[in-house]
Amino acid sequence: MRRAWLVVGVSMGAALTFVALLVVGTFSAAAGIFGGAADGRNGAVALAKGAVPARYQSLVQKWGNLCPAINPALLAAQLYQESGWNARAQSHAAAQGIAQFIPGTWAVHGIDGDKDGDRDVWDPADAIPSAASYDCALAGYVKKAPGDPTSNMLAAYNAGPYAVIRYGGVPPYRETQNYVRIIRTLEKSFARPVGRVEPSRQAAGAINFAQQQLGTEYLWGGTGTAEQDGRFDCSGLSQAAYRTVDIELPRVANDQYNAGPHPSREELLPGDLVFFSDDLTNSRAIRHVGIYVGGGYMINAPRTGAVIRFDKIDTPDYFGATRVTEEGAKALPKWPAGV
Repeated sequence: MRRAWLVVGVSMGAALTFVALLVVGTFSAAAGIFGGAADGRNGAVALAKGAVPARYQSLVQKWGNLCPAINPALLAAQLYQESGWNARAQSHAAAQGIAQFIPGTWAVHGIDGDKDGDRDVWDPADAIPSAASYDCALAGYVKKAPGDPTSNMLAAYNAGPYAVIRYGGVPPYRETQNYVRIIRTLEKSFARPVGRVEPSRQAAGAINFAQQQLGTEYLWGGTGTAEQDGRFDCSGLSQAAYRTVDIELPRVANDQYNAGPHPSREELLPGDLVFFSDDLTNSRAIRHVGIYVGGGYMINAPRTGAVIRFDKIDTPDYFGATRVTEEGAKALPKWPAGV
């Protein structure tokens, strides 16, 4: 599926030298980038490129600014956590639609967001505005509680406003504290970075694993098991590389995109995951991932019939990048069956 650019017929020693040169050059360039000023937007939160599917982006951007306790990236994180942008999602607990409202909550808090005369939980034009409206209502209920208003709102979403009021902030419930942490972490993945994106501590280890796989035959669905003769597909390789440094990524590339913040092309550092898609407006359409090594190159498991090799990243289908973080990977949802 991806065109070869560099034929890998070199020895492993030469390959390691190649990686070392790319890494040194990339870190040198990054030193200058990180010295620059942040991209100030008067405090407004912009969405990361393609993080929200194009058909929902304007809704999320508009309704994510409904009240001070929420922002577009936070609203996007909630929707992704709830349904993975699946407007027909339904859970075993009867939660419905893209925002996973249960019928009782929808009856009270569902609104006619698109002003077409009905309130349809299955219609994102109603469900997304309703999710924002419900968040803001919860924020109003707990506005006098000490602590961060957004975290208190999320805690009220999970445990109810009374618990937040009773405990004077996020209550000491493990489930609620975990929910708040997950959404605040995912929020960073859906927000366009402002200023420096911190380098990954685990990047060198991930690259070290990936470069040891150079020359290995590609296998669709491959995750490197003994039964598969240690072969990988693209997302199997990135998953295995980061597993060696104790970061567990999801299996598929379009979920791996949400495992951390998104550096720009000019800010890439070795270890960043780089993604490719035929639809540059929708991260859910991502179909390929590689591991950046610097100098415009990635370690790539390209397609059936090819081997793991170096390829250039600058192709028309280049989507963007993710700087994987441990907390970002841990925050990614594991949706129940039927969602």
